[in-house]
Amino acid sequence: MDFLSDLSDVIFESKLPLITVLLVTLIALVFQLFRLKFSPLPGKKLPPGSFGFPLLGESLSFMRAQKQDRTDEWMQTRIDKYGPVFKTSLAGSKIVVLTGQAGNRFVFSGDDNGISYNQPGNVAKILGKYTVLEISGTKHKLIRGAISKFLKPESIQRYVEEMDSLVQKQLFKELAGKDSVKIVTSMKKINFNVSCSIFFGLPDGKVKDQLLKDFETTVKGILALPLNFPGTVLHRAIQARGRVCKVLSNLIAIRKREMEEGIVDSQDNMISSLLVLRSENGEPLMEQEILDLFLSLIMASNDTSTVLLTHLVRLMSRDSEIYNKVLAEQKEVVEAKKESDGKLTWNGIQMMKYTWRVAQEVMRFTPPLLGNFRQVTRDIHFDGFHIPKGWQLLWVASSTHMNNDIFEDPNKFDPSRFETSSKAAFPPYTYVPFGAGPRMCPGAEFVRAKILLVIHHLITKYQWTELIPDEPVTCDPLPYPAMGLPVKLYQRNGV
Repeated sequence: MDFLSDLSDVIFESKLPLITVLLVTLIALVFQLFRLKFSPLPGKKLPPGSFGFPLLGESLSFMRAQKQDRTDEWMQTRIDKYGPVFKTSLAGSKIVVLTGQAGNRFVFSGDDNGISYNQPGNVAKILGKYTVLEISGTKHKLIRGAISKFLKPESIQRYVEEMDSLVQKQLFKELAGKDSVKIVTSMKKINFNVSCSIFFGLPDGKVKDQLLKDFETTVKGILALPLNFPGTVLHRAIQARGRVCKVLSNLIAIRKREMEEGIVDSQDNMISSLLVLRSENGEPLMEQEILDLFLSLIMASNDTSTVLLTHLVRLMSRDSEIYNKVLAEQKEVVEAKKESDGKLTWNGIQMMKYTWRVAQEVMRFTPPLLGNFRQVTRDIHFDGFHIPKGWQLLWVASSTHMNNDIFEDPNKFDPSRFETSSKAAFPPYTYVPFGAGPRMCPGAEFVRAKILLVIHHLITKYQWTELIPDEPVTCDPLPYPAMGLPVKLYQRNGV
């Protein structure tokens, strides 16, 4: 009955004809039974678990859990039943879920252990095969080096004043003259506009607005059912990806021309940095490589930042003690700005230590990403289990973030965990909102600067209260308040 309930939810939301879904499922069932009969794995100790229904796997129950903000419960039920390593099937791929520090270490340890960064079918179709997640070897080092160079603290210092100006402009555009707003919508626009301006030099206007809409549609296809025909979430996502790539392709052409004419420098934005990049053989990146990289960069910098900002705003509307401490720190930054002609500098951002500790604790409670996938490139073994070539691995942040053996009293919100003197208390590969190891997110410092700039201007210019105090959280696929977190705004004076 749970399966029928899950199926009806998906059919209703996707507006798919029932007969179509049932027919696809029946065909997949016959195909799967044929494969199981003629493709056994004799003598192999596979991880325990269930692949669920043919083609659909356990995607329906997983999607239902996400919509109800019960993903951790979904995972824990299977951990209790099967142990910290279990198999499942999501979005058309066979998955082995690894939980805990040992699982994180195994996944993040590098490319020489039979694990690649190739993503499941949906992700590859939507983000492309040349994203930062997909590429490996010397090309990965080359591209990661260029991206890291643009996003490292020394580089951010060069354009932090520009970022500050952009944040102020976007906040004013979204909030000025309004007595209520939906925080999710506003933060998405602010994040997207700032990132697109810094990364690509894209000016405000209808093109950027449409680009945001198409990108939101694209992201929703990542964990959708692997059904690609008109009317499905995946089909709409792939169509939206095509429109996004068309806009970015035009931007690349414009930037090439400007560079040839000497109008812009190679370090002015991310497009320029990647256009001048050359391999060991002197070959430039293909346009498709740059497009795929842009899509993954926008996803990494925009949606994850929006999730964090949304939950920060939500927390501060509920916890007056944290709100007042953050406000007090930001008032000190306002005073310090007077010594630099009213401009917020890199030193000002470094002053926001308590604010960032609050943000770190928010990410422990609500990781912007549930986890991520890796592909098994050859038969491997972990914790006594055989994992066949071609399967996917999924690491899960909450399995360590909410572990009482790692974080004392994990259900208590306590920013002091992240004071400098406490950092050594966390074992490696246990706090992973930005990943870990050699593939840790290269944009972590950029995200930190952007988050702190938004909170600085928001809290020094406005007060707010939630309009729906008990608003639930739903994942689609990222964890947002279901109604977009509408708040009542009050403009602040005298700060």
